[in-house]
Amino acid sequence: MTLLYADPEVAAALDAATTVDAMRAALLAAYEGRLIAPPRTAAPLDGGRMVLTAGHLVGEWYGFRSYDTFGYPQGEQLVVLHDGRTGAVRAVAVGEELGSRRTGGLGGVAIDALARPDAASLGVIGSGRQAWTQVWAAAAVRPLREVVVHSRSAARRDAFAARVRAELGVPARAVTSPGSAVAGRDVVVLATTSPTPVLRAADLSPGTHVNAVGFKQLDRSEFGTDLLDVADLLVTDSPTQAADYQPPMLAATPPYAGRLGDLGGILAGVAPGRTTADQVSVFCSTGLAGTEVFLLDALTRVAAAAR
Repeated sequence: MTLLYADPEVAAALDAATTVDAMRAALLAAYEGRLIAPPRTAAPLDGGRMVLTAGHLVGEWYGFRSYDTFGYPQGEQLVVLHDGRTGAVRAVAVGEELGSRRTGGLGGVAIDALARPDAASLGVIGSGRQAWTQVWAAAAVRPLREVVVHSRSAARRDAFAARVRAELGVPARAVTSPGSAVAGRDVVVLATTSPTPVLRAADLSPGTHVNAVGFKQLDRSEFGTDLLDVADLLVTDSPTQAADYQPPMLAATPPYAGRLGDLGGILAGVAPGRTTADQVSVFCSTGLAGTEVFLLDALTRVAAAAR
């Protein structure tokens, strides 16, 4: 029987710890070659694109995610999980929640692997769905004592801070400038739709870890090369996807490409992570292909255990 999940079922079943654990397993599987995850593909259509990402956990499952760029108010993503032995469709997820939690989970893994062990304050620029799941996952891997948020809308940033206090039990406040959000913070999250930099690297303190979730390409990026210049450790979840971006991803172009490491290699203990407390680390999230399907598989297991 094919299982169908909408956003309410995904939100009820997938907590932050489960999601982060699943994404850690996915990154390790990709690094070890067990998760086959080619870069995303897109079909240009009149007024938008259909985008497809796919993954195959060898011997267990395969599947895909599809979404469009038309920007319709009721646009939804589709994730399909096939059994790797029979080809049967095991589960389908429709909506935005699975993809958002997947991205948050990847960010949580990056914070856990790269941020200082004593990191406890988080500054976030952005107040949308992606910003929320980054903070949601961060709270699962570090005992946050404060969240400070900035976004262009005063109402949205105030609401975001209130949600952090209510749902995560973490003190949170909204501020009126990006610099105020990031100055002195242990962890910084950039999760905006801005095509121009919202962060000045000079505002960061030594030892800060940065998760960059939004635009990061040559023609549009929520951060500038000043952030890449100060990064002692520059990491992504998929070097292959980073190199495949069109236009190119800033961190995958000279002189930064040679420094761009694989988070999976750090998790596997093959590549070094943070080595001193004052290093600045930057995670450029690409959204490793196949991780939505990986998370849908985890969701089916959680749901089965709960029955």
